Amino acid sequence: MSPWSLIVEEARADGTAVLLLLLAIALPLVRRFAPDQRRRLGGMVLLTAAHLVLLIVAALLQPHDLALHRDVRLAALACGALGAVGMAGTALFAVVLPRLHLALPKILQDVLMAAAALAALVAVFTRVGYDLSGLLTTSAIVTAAIGLALQDTLGNLMAGLAVQSDDSIRVGDWIQVGQIAGRVTEIRWRYTAVETRNWETVYLPNGTLVKNQVTVLGRRNDRPQRWRRWVHFNIDFRYPPTDVIRVVETALRNAPIERVASDPAPQCIFVDMHESYARYAVRYWLTDFAADDLTDSTIRVRLTFALKRAGIPLSMPAQAIFVTEESHERKAEKSEADLTRRREALARVDIFRDLSHGDRERLAASLHYVPFTASEAITRQGAEAHWLYLLVGGEVSVRVRSASGDEREVSRLSAGSFFGEMSLLTGARRTATVVALGDVECYRLDKAAFEQVVRDRPEIAESVADLLARRRMEITAVRENLDRTIDAHELAVAKGDLLHRIRDFFGLAGDDDAGGAGRKAG
Repeated sequence: MSPWSLIVEEARADGTAVLLLLLAIALPLVRRFAPDQRRRLGGMVLLTAAHLVLLIVAALLQPHDLALHRDVRLAALACGALGAVGMAGTALFAVVLPRLHLALPKILQDVLMAAAALAALVAVFTRVGYDLSGLLTTSAIVTAAIGLALQDTLGNLMAGLAVQSDDSIRVGDWIQVGQIAGRVTEIRWRYTAVETRNWETVYLPNGTLVKNQVTVLGRRNDRPQRWRRWVHFNIDFRYPPTDVIRVVETALRNAPIERVASDPAPQCIFVDMHESYARYAVRYWLTDFAADDLTDSTIRVRLTFALKRAGIPLSMPAQAIFVTEESHERKAEKSEADLTRRREALARVDIFRDLSHGDRERLAASLHYVPFTASEAITRQGAEAHWLYLLVGGEVSVRVRSASGDEREVSRLSAGSFFGEMSLLTGARRTATVVALGDVECYRLDKAAFEQVVRDRPEIAESVADLLARRRMEITAVRENLDRTIDAHELAVAKGDLLHRIRDFFGLAGDDDAGGAGRKAG
């Protein structure tokens, strides 16, 4: 018989055609539907190639050495059987079952594949003619030795099956075991892989998970994944707890904070009382567990700016000693520098240009310093707030919400701008939302301060109304792309309407000719 005939006969007897057919089916399926399994399938291809090579060698040895032929054929059959099991298992678990929306735990897949491979090897040995009864009837001493050697391995295997079957820990969960905390990325037959926030991967033996307490972070039945975090801070006893809680909660809930849940909303808690300060904590719910420290920092920044705006400083230790002598000259220098900055901010507001020097000084002294941090809403559309903001540092975004609820940016303001004049002068609700794009410094002018100036000099109301009316008409012309001069009649109507609203808002009695004429013309 020719060598080629021997090879063909050997291939027919050992099921090589079935093996090649499995490879032809599995290879395109895995490449298309489970590309992440290509590496595993590559091992199956190598086993198939080894089967073919050993098959040829066995066929050529058959006429010359039957004993060696049997050994080589055994190796060929073993490679073919393992390759067939691997290809069939990969196609089943990675392609077929996912298409049927069925997913077996990875550890169960490994166990089934190992059992199938073991059964295939036993069948191969039996077919070639090897007697396995001797292996199955090993002495009790050897059996005990093997059992003791595999005790931890078998324990981890059974523990992994238990963890998967009771669904107590899942891939994607954030868990804490002792000092180790991280996200579960894989549960295998021997270990569970956990990725920590430090970019470390810890392999926890499954036996450890079964024997120790495991905390699954942020899991609650029928609720989104949330993890409660605490950020502590200290305030002097001189400031009422109700004020501190109100200021902090308003700042944290006023504008969305990235990675912080809105439900439950952030809370400020009065935690404890110490000798020289009251201890508070912000309690919030984190949605992205990988960014715990970063989000804590964002919360601290937000509450620091909120407390500073409210004039509530963080407490200092009782044993703090000031070694810098605060002389009258030093205080005067600080006060004069701050007052100069306030004057410069007021000078940029054209509606105050007709005020006397004394009136400007009075307003400058009454300004409140109010800083904001990134993403904080300084004003909200539709809100009622009777004050004006003077922007002296940073940049803000002006956003308008449409009737459908969509919000879009219409402009940006930088240092030297002001906004909120209509709310200050007429009590009108905010027409836009203004959001800080970074750290922002503002001065706030309240109604009470400007009211004293208007009551002392009622004629200021008319000049302010005239200026506001002109500005409103100029803005309207720009928006409508109109190229025309301001009509005197329209200006008088607009001025009269504004003057009436300003006087009503500040409770000023009487009316002037311009205001009355304007309203009659309207």
